[in-house]
Amino acid sequence: MVFKRRDRRPIWRIVVDAIYPRGGWSRAFEYVKHRVRRLPDTPEKISRGIAAGVFAAFTPFYGFHFLMAALIARLMRGNMLAALLATFFGNPLTYIPIGVAALGTGYWLLGIPFDPALLGIGRDANPGYCALGCRFGNAFSDIGHNFVAVFTPAKADWRGLTEFYWDVFYPYMIGGIIPGAICAGVSYYLSVPLITAYQNRRRKALQNKLDQLTKKPVSEEINKP
Repeated sequence: MVFKRRDRRPIWRIVVDAIYPRGGWSRAFEYVKHRVRRLPDTPEKISRGIAAGVFAAFTPFYGFHFLMAALIARLMRGNMLAALLATFFGNPLTYIPIGVAALGTGYWLLGIPFDPALLGIGRDANPGYCALGCRFGNAFSDIGHNFVAVFTPAKADWRGLTEFYWDVFYPYMIGGIIPGAICAGVSYYLSVPLITAYQNRRRKALQNKLDQLTKKPVSEEINKP
């Protein structure tokens, strides 16, 4: 294959690059920005795609952000490639503030008092409290245990997964709508003029190059009978 990597990266290298790219996050951001600006589409459609990708980053469906961004972009008639690139908004540097904003908003909308101990804050007062990492672990443990229970006499237990759904996943899903919509709207209104200006500047530069190529040399005009 033409675009296949010559050097196959080990799994640990893929994981490390996903957490922190070799060139750093600033270089990765510049690459995404460069690719988005050069997309062959109208500024409005590209910006709608960007908004779709940003909104998808505020959902708790980790591992499916690409799919969600593509579906939202299709509904909004936005550029799907821009939507996929914009999911970069959700990265290891932003997952924590996104999660805190989504959970806090979700608990507020549901009228449930938010316990900071869920995020590991003030756990000294209650050492036995199961914080966010613990609830993730219990949920995955239930999934593995219940899968084995299908084929063995073991009894299925959904308590950990149920607690995770009601205390983490559901508030996150509900709470991510408002901050996600706000950030998506801001990204749209910021992207339209920036992409428009870039496309106009690039179109003008290409036209100048074309004019230079098609312009007849002065010597030809002088020697013309």
